Amino acid sequence: MEGSVDSALLEKASEDRGKEHAILEACRWRNLGDLRALAESPGGLLTDSLRQQAWPLLLGLPPKEGQVQLDVDRSFIYYPLHKSDAELNQQKQELSSLILEVLRRHPYLCYFQGYHDICQVLLLVLPPPVRAPAVARLSALRIRDFMLPSLSPAVAQLRLIPDILRAADPALWRHLSATEPFFALSGTLTMYAHDITTLGEIARLFDVLLAREPVFSVYMFAAIVRGRRDELFDTPADEPEILHSILSKLPRPLDLEGLVAAARQLFNAHPPSASPPQTMRDAEVFFRRQVRELEWKDRRDRLRETLWYYRRPAACTLGIAAMVGIVAVLLRPSATAGAGGPLAYISSLLARWGR
Repeated sequence: MEGSVDSALLEKASEDRGKEHAILEACRWRNLGDLRALAESPGGLLTDSLRQQAWPLLLGLPPKEGQVQLDVDRSFIYYPLHKSDAELNQQKQELSSLILEVLRRHPYLCYFQGYHDICQVLLLVLPPPVRAPAVARLSALRIRDFMLPSLSPAVAQLRLIPDILRAADPALWRHLSATEPFFALSGTLTMYAHDITTLGEIARLFDVLLAREPVFSVYMFAAIVRGRRDELFDTPADEPEILHSILSKLPRPLDLEGLVAAARQLFNAHPPSASPPQTMRDAEVFFRRQVRELEWKDRRDRLRETLWYYRRPAACTLGIAAMVGIVAVLLRPSATAGAGGPLAYISSLLARWGR
């Protein structure tokens, strides 16, 4: 019996050495196809030293930034368990400096609560020269919707979960139809770093999240929901608060390998629309465009509410004066470009109002 255990351990060690060599070769030749496949395979990228080479490549860092010295003093970086207040304070200072550096270099990004959870994972795994570039690319290219000045794009991502369930599991989708998908906000917003409490597990999960499309995080939560199917059906559909409470906490223990496999199966069966790769410059352009669209939507909604209020006969006289002021603000030159801009919208509203 003892010999069989030793044999199994040797076989496992041999398998890991073979996989380690494959990861190193994929990093050496920048073979992203092989690297993504290795990241998704059981065990992921195995160790933090291998992740230090692979993660920058998966995030698309230029070669000169991805090739960093790997013989840094890891005792200064990794603090999964703090032995003293001094060590904890040192790590907090490093995390604060990392976040501020990225936000100062890319001022269009908006900080959100939970961003520090994501940054903490990269700080614990990556060596200092790579941290800020890696966090910047992740922020601008993978979680940009969460770093806008409004949460509405993040909520739009959450609403993909019911769409996925409707396609993959109509019965479960109907059962949860009265439950808003906000239960997934913490998980998807922080790439699960807020909810998974061990470095080994979250590092393994980051392997696949960095290797796959940004929306893969949403498919993972859809897979989590499907994995709790029996438990959810035990709760009546007309008790959305209880269903929300169940779904807002990740199952314990969390079968990471099974979850990755289930999410991959969902993604392959019901893929999203493909999006082209982007550079950091592309990311900033799209970010500013999204901000303008959000600002216009907010103005449009406020104008609609005002017009609706002043449509009553008793308020017409006051409404005309108020509307003149509102239109003067909303129809600034920057807001009127294009045939489908505010002017056309207000004209159509006024036409409907006068009917």
